[in-house]
Amino acid sequence: MKKIKLKVPATVANLVCGFDILGMAVHEPYDEMEFRLLDTPDIIIKHTDAFGLPEEPSGNVAGIVLLKIQEYFNLKTGFEVIIHKHIKPGSGLGSSAASAAGAAFGANLLLGNKLTKEEMVHFAMFGEELASGVRHADNIAPCIYGGITLVKSTNPIDIIPLSCPDLFATAVHPQVEVKTSDARQILKKNITLKSAVEQWGNIAGLIAGIQKNDISLIGRSLNDVIIEPIRSILIPKFDDIKEMCLQLGALGGGISGSGPSIFMLSEQKETAEKIAQMMKSVYDKIEIESFVYVSKINPAGIQIIEEK
Repeated sequence: MKKIKLKVPATVANLVCGFDILGMAVHEPYDEMEFRLLDTPDIIIKHTDAFGLPEEPSGNVAGIVLLKIQEYFNLKTGFEVIIHKHIKPGSGLGSSAASAAGAAFGANLLLGNKLTKEEMVHFAMFGEELASGVRHADNIAPCIYGGITLVKSTNPIDIIPLSCPDLFATAVHPQVEVKTSDARQILKKNITLKSAVEQWGNIAGLIAGIQKNDISLIGRSLNDVIIEPIRSILIPKFDDIKEMCLQLGALGGGISGSGPSIFMLSEQKETAEKIAQMMKSVYDKIEIESFVYVSKINPAGIQIIEEK
């Protein structure tokens, strides 16, 4: 195999209460990545978007992943990657994770499937470290595994795929900037035992609800008493939107990753689409451009759309 094209999905990290350990793949938006195996050891990165991302491999999220894989296998060959990025950087929808996970996934295919999924996560985390300064896997894992994943540990890597409930996700991306590094810096360094116990209960309840397909339990568990109260101040109209979503019938939701995107889960597509319309109208009224996506949870993660 010399050439391959991938469809790499957006992801929702944290799932409200599962900071850095829970993540979910969705269908929209997604990036497309084209890979070509080179006879020379060069790493060539090309972007077709207007986001101005660096193309020098050591400074590019996909490039650093490929350099680490090349070094690990002592390769005499290289890679050319063309990235058609539709997941806007800084959206909170796993833009950097898509590039990093896509790079690990694509390189693995071109090299004849030498890597396990855990190893692909390991290499992709170098991209996340470059992007945010932290080697986290809550976006990368669902991108590679599909569906909903629990990152039990990143050292050693221990990823647990969870069940995939038949739910719809609505996400709105208001065009304001929230950098992941900034969103991490404002978090409290210490929390009370009472808050920790409440959060543990929500995480356990959410995982149990997902595994048992208990929709009511999922809804009751989508509550964050530690991260969201702090990060939500960075997102215009967050509290109003969340309250209106619940009134429209959403199970629950919150900040997608570090924001500024907001996501909500619903049982019915009709409810998810009503929520999307409301989200868009709220931001239209305050003259903030926004993009809204409605999709089911994506059970497949990265998909191959062309190979030669």
